[in-house]
Amino acid sequence: MPAMRTCMVALLFAMVEFGGIIGGIARNLCRPALTLSEVQFSAIRTPKLQRNWTAIVTANTSECAVDSGGFFDIVFTRLSENAPDLEFRQRFAWSPFARNIALDFAADEAVAEYRIENVTPCVCRDRAAEDRAAANGEWRKQ
Repeated sequence: MPAMRTCMVALLFAMVEFGGIIGGIARNLCRPALTLSEVQFSAIRTPKLQRNWTAIVTANTSECAVDSGGFFDIVFTRLSENAPDLEFRQRFAWSPFARNIALDFAADEAVAEYRIENVTPCVCRDRAAEDRAAANGEWRKQ
C-alpha cells in the first residue's frame, strides 16, 4: 500500500508539472484572424477544360510575433453536374502579408460554400518587452 501511495503522489506531481508547462505554452499562442476577399471563379480554360477558384487571404497578425506564419484549411462544398455534392478541405499557408490562393475545378463543377477552419496558432507578440524597450528608448520592431 505505501508503494501505491508513493506512485499516486508521483503521478499527481507529474500531472501538475506537465499541466503547468502546457498552460504556459498555451498562454503564449494566439490565432490570427483570416479573411478571404476577391473570391472568384474564372471562365472555362482550354485545353484542360478547367475553372480556377481564386481568392486573396489576409491575416490580421497584430497579436502575433513578427514573421509569423502557418497553415489553415478551407472547407469547400463542391457541386457537380455529373457527381454527388462533395465536401472536402484544402490546406493553404497564411503569413502577415496578403496572399493569392487558387484551386482548379473541372468545367462542370462549382463551389457552393467555403469556410476557413484549423488555423494554426502563432506565438503571441511580447507586448511587455515592447513597452520596456519603448520606456528605455530602445524601440525595436516586434
